[in-house]
Amino acid sequence: MTMGWSEMRRLRRSGGRVLSGLLLGAIATMTLSVSPAKAWWNDEWQLRKKVTVDTSASGANITDPVGTTPVLMRLHVGNFRFTSAKDDGSDLRFVAGDDKTPLKHHVEKYDSLLGEALVWVAVPNVQPGAKADIWLYYGNKKAIATSDAKGTYDPDTLLVYHFNERGTPSLDSSVWANNAQSVGQPAEGALIGNGLRLDGRTGLTLPASSSLAQAAGGTFSWSAWIKPAALQPNAALYSRRDGANALVIGLDNGAPFAEVTNAGTAQRSGAAAPVAPNSWHHLAVVAANGQVTVYLDGAVYASLNAALPALNTVALIGADTPSAGVSPVAAATTPSATTQPEAPAASAADGGAAAAPAPAEAAPAAAVAAMAGFAGDIDELQIGKAARSAGFIKFASIGQGPDQAKLISFSVDEETASWLSGYFAVILKSVTLDGWVVIGILLIMAVISWVVMFDRASYLNKQAKANAQFMKGFREIAHDLTMMDRGDADEVSTLGGRLGEADAKMMKSSSLYRIYHIGAAEIRHRFAQYGTSTPVLSATSIAAIRAALDSGVVKEMQRLNRMMVVLTIAISGGPFLGLLGTVVGVMITFAAIAASGDVNVNAIAPGIAAALVATVAGLGVAIPALFGYNYLISRIKDLTSDIQVFVDEFVTKMAEFYSADRPDPQQHRIAAE
Repeated sequence: MTMGWSEMRRLRRSGGRVLSGLLLGAIATMTLSVSPAKAWWNDEWQLRKKVTVDTSASGANITDPVGTTPVLMRLHVGNFRFTSAKDDGSDLRFVAGDDKTPLKHHVEKYDSLLGEALVWVAVPNVQPGAKADIWLYYGNKKAIATSDAKGTYDPDTLLVYHFNERGTPSLDSSVWANNAQSVGQPAEGALIGNGLRLDGRTGLTLPASSSLAQAAGGTFSWSAWIKPAALQPNAALYSRRDGANALVIGLDNGAPFAEVTNAGTAQRSGAAAPVAPNSWHHLAVVAANGQVTVYLDGAVYASLNAALPALNTVALIGADTPSAGVSPVAAATTPSATTQPEAPAASAADGGAAAAPAPAEAAPAAAVAAMAGFAGDIDELQIGKAARSAGFIKFASIGQGPDQAKLISFSVDEETASWLSGYFAVILKSVTLDGWVVIGILLIMAVISWVVMFDRASYLNKQAKANAQFMKGFREIAHDLTMMDRGDADEVSTLGGRLGEADAKMMKSSSLYRIYHIGAAEIRHRFAQYGTSTPVLSATSIAAIRAALDSGVVKEMQRLNRMMVVLTIAISGGPFLGLLGTVVGVMITFAAIAASGDVNVNAIAPGIAAALVATVAGLGVAIPALFGYNYLISRIKDLTSDIQVFVDEFVTKMAEFYSADRPDPQQHRIAAE
């Protein structure tokens, strides 16, 4: 039975060591395997963030096809760390959701001091009713600029004006280089950076290039952001007249219209609710398959059954020129009362398709007076030779306007190195002095607790091996309990040479041997009183020796539990110290916010996160100490049980060998003869 219990104890000890090894291995594996969720496109860039384009019902709710389109990225201090990027934004890179395919982009505006940036990114194949991810990389001081305006737009885009120029003609960002032929007046602080201010008299001249030439019956797209200064009758936004043919896009008392003139016959789209002055609106006109559609803020506003004529002349923005041989509103869907006071309206039955008879004084050969010029601001003018889809127009209206948050969302920054240089680095930079004091105290507690755990684990392992070796020799004793003791606590008998010197040396560190030495010394002391080799120990002597052994047990238990109180202090005190640091940090954060008056999530979040670092540090001290304490306590209990069992075994053998009523070996020998 004794061997059985010994085997069970050895199994428990070995199982505990295996479990602790697995636990330490798991912790080490988790620590070493910390890495970003996905492989990085290029490790030379330190930071990245995910940009989500959401056309689903929870976002922009675009149900029509979109296709490849430029996406406007508005960067500010709330969603971008300008201090970590280059001052000119030349380290900006945009990668598709697969984190492998770089996307073309160009920077319209980048101001690191004011914390503002406008970047256009070409996103391929945008799907309606879905979400798509784009990775924004930055934080590489060695990067060179790769801004590519011409690569951002597809070949069907014939002209793109951002109106960022000052004192020079507007430059075309498309591949066709259709730069303006005149200088416009800049409008500071337009919807997207700077815009163009039109006074209603002088317009901006567009070139009569071969790429802008309009074929008869061809497709055409025009879009811009407009901000009327007032309600004007027949104000031309875009005008292109070529003899008896013309295309005019404008506003009539705030109502957008498209007017098409073919061979002297003019047709105008119908009017609906007018736009309010001094407010930005997205206006687009698309012509295809004999129909012209007017879009306002991404929705269909009006339509006109007319094919575009051939146009090869210059075009004007914000002004109009008179045309010869044009019948004034020959077939308008909704005639303008201000320009045609005497012209009869087309009948409702034919939808305005029939031409109204022209007055005699307005013969086809007579010149028609030019419309008034548009007065107000205009921004982000785009002209294309393809008929853009309704989804494309709505995407531009939402993605470039004040409701961009429905379509574009930015995630938090990620670091390329590790979590220690990512979110945690940002948090640590916000920790206040009081927090560092608490964290420093906790760090000292952690180091001390780890040293104690290592020391106790080493000591207990040494005790277990030494006790096992001692018990192996102790069980070989047949008649003299003192035969393993030479009378000196540092001297161990080798049992007649049966134990090696190394084994005997190991026994000296055994707690069981130290208790055995106490018992052997007590027996030897009583042997000296009798002066005989066969002493008799009375019950009183055995009880006295048992008391001496118990005192040795108490001392050995004190040795086993030495410094364990440090772990209990770490377990109970660590979280409370961390909580103290957190509470003080939160108090300081709110006090600073109250003093500055800046109440926003960007001002509160770093301080709160930094304050919580103290609690994390407290738990970091307590949790390992708790695991180590429970493991060490179980080992100490095993060794304590071994000591108790040994004391009982020693006293039993002592009573058997030295009691007064033990049988006389000499009498047994005579009886046997």
